[in-house]
Amino acid sequence: MTDGSDRAEPLSIQRRGTIDYMRAAGRRSVVHGLVELDVTEARRRIRDREAETGERLSFTGFLVYCLGRAIDDHPAVHVYRDWRGRVVRFDDVDVNVLVEREIDGERVGVPHVVRAANRRSLQSIHDDIRAAQADPGEGRQTGLASLGLRLPGPIRRQFWRLPQLFPRYWKRVAGTVAVTAVGMFGTGGGWGISPTNYTLQLTVGGIDRKPGVVDDEIEPREYLDLTVTVDHDVVDGAPAARFVQRLTELVEAAHGIEAEPGT
Repeated sequence: MTDGSDRAEPLSIQRRGTIDYMRAAGRRSVVHGLVELDVTEARRRIRDREAETGERLSFTGFLVYCLGRAIDDHPAVHVYRDWRGRVVRFDDVDVNVLVEREIDGERVGVPHVVRAANRRSLQSIHDDIRAAQADPGEGRQTGLASLGLRLPGPIRRQFWRLPQLFPRYWKRVAGTVAVTAVGMFGTGGGWGISPTNYTLQLTVGGIDRKPGVVDDEIEPREYLDLTVTVDHDVVDGAPAARFVQRLTELVEAAHGIEAEPGT
């Protein structure tokens, strides 16, 4: 028996795309690393910058900037394997990020690719993300994409095999690495873990305030919970660990923020 409040609604075609992606990504041999980054200095500089200029620097943009530099220093994490079994290495770090936008009255995260993040300034990446957030067309499906989501499941899911078959095409349509977020929809600490169709993905969790040790003194610090996911089929543990160490150094040093604006 059901009461009068029960109802059934059709599954949206957008949800079909999510289901297809997660099924395909779940077949990859990924390894997740849960790291905690001290972002006290970075957030302080962001607040200081906002007080001076009136503009709040995108924290996601800052992470993308540091990610591009860390990959430049450790390019072994920036590779794919194609259908012929060859390892494909990319020079440009094209980062697929989630930007929060209002679509049909609802705040949602939509994908946007920041091209060549390793060769751009922090200000340029910030402006790119802000422009994507303001673009009314960002995140809306084209007629072709909508039609594709109406195809039978086995046919639809072939698209998500592109990274393993044709990584160069995947780069053009979806970038080479991903930064996704769970912290943008809540408060407090916590990690997010999810499968990915990328060789390298950062999942941004929450930021929590708790005691830390600085110069042998205990003081309040702000810590970001970050999940680093790599495809172990093409990335070994040692290069991945060195990449994470370099990324941590850049983020905790607030790399790049002190040079903005003006360069």
